Amino acid sequence: MSGVATPPGNDGLAAKIARLVEERGWNQEDFARITKLNRQTIRQILLNQGRKPHNATVQACAKALGLTVGELRTLPIDRLLPRMHGQAQPEGEENLKRLYEQAAQPELRGWLDRNPDRARQLGPDEVNELLALEAEGTLTRIGVERFIELLERRRRLVERVRAVAGSEYLDLLEQFVEVLYEKVRAV
Repeated sequence: MSGVATPPGNDGLAAKIARLVEERGWNQEDFARITKLNRQTIRQILLNQGRKPHNATVQACAKALGLTVGELRTLPIDRLLPRMHGQAQPEGEENLKRLYEQAAQPELRGWLDRNPDRARQLGPDEVNELLALEAEGTLTRIGVERFIELLERRRRLVERVRAVAGSEYLDLLEQFVEVLYEKVRAV
């Protein structure tokens, strides 16, 4: 495509943006218009000339590409390209893939093999917690199944608390939580 060149061997943010712009079929002028950025700024990014882009510039680029700044900055190009083609994986699939990639303990890998549907239900924070416990060795002492049950119980409880919090029983919930909080804090 004319107007956008990805520097060979460059894995930086500018190269990533250039590749995504190319995938969209946009040239420099298109991208400048869509992002509402100066053409010279876009040229510097797409040709990887000049300094590292400012945060506001990265934000405009991410928005134009249909991504968050965090996704644009942190996800590798192979995870971003499917999003450009409308093939983004649901969050559960991404979490399951991440667990398979990062789980080291045989007990956790075995649990994932036996329970892929339950693993897909884990949120990103739960996956982080699970992997952190695995890394520090605590997961082995608790047991994978027991810890997942605790995560699932906690998730159900939070869902129910949200439902009650959205009802006329908010005052009662607040009083109950305050009593429990005082008891826990006193321990």
